[in-house]
Amino acid sequence: MLKIAAFGRVAAAALIVTSFGFATVSKAAEVTEEQLKAAYAAIKATGATVPFDAILPNIAEQMKASFIQASPNYQDIISSTVDAEALALAPRRGDLEKEAATVYAKTFTTDELNTIANFFNSDVGKKFLKDVPLANRELFKAADIWSAGIQRDLSKSAGDKLEKIIGDKIKAGQAPAPLPADAVQPQSDNAPAAADAPAKAPAKEKAPAQKAPAKEKAPAPKAAPAPQQ
Repeated sequence: MLKIAAFGRVAAAALIVTSFGFATVSKAAEVTEEQLKAAYAAIKATGATVPFDAILPNIAEQMKASFIQASPNYQDIISSTVDAEALALAPRRGDLEKEAATVYAKTFTTDELNTIANFFNSDVGKKFLKDVPLANRELFKAADIWSAGIQRDLSKSAGDKLEKIIGDKIKAGQAPAPLPADAVQPQSDNAPAAADAPAKAPAKEKAPAQKAPAKEKAPAPKAAPAPQQ
């Protein structure tokens, strides 16, 4: 028997999809057909919604895994049933595409959308979409190298200048001498500052154990003197 919790997750997912469909209809009424047509063309040219194609298959796989975990003896039935139900929901992918077109139509003018579509349908636009992931990887790699160089140079230049400024103040008696390097202890985030930490009392030295004095033996009683006759 399938667990009730698993069915609850399915019902929650269905409720979210249904609510999303109502939001799509209300927003779509705020844009014209011409804007939507241009938005669809721009989305298709840029491939903006291609990653959304994996949403329904991923949800179906998660549902199958959940149901199979609850009832492992019915794996074949569960897989075929979920696949069939997911296939029945596939036409609703158009709702998401319309939502995306509505967002684009509200963000760009019709002329801008046509320009976007024309560019990305051109050879240069297609090359851009194909090669921009590699270009971005190289770009971020260059940014990391540049950042390391900036950090190194800033540390040196600022350190040298501060050393001179503070050194001059120390010579003029305007600043205390810096602490030696070995006197500065790194502190963890959770450890209290050394100045605030209470000083530990020195351990008391144990007094040397004293031997108990030996008991003195009582003197033997003297014999009573003999009576005189």
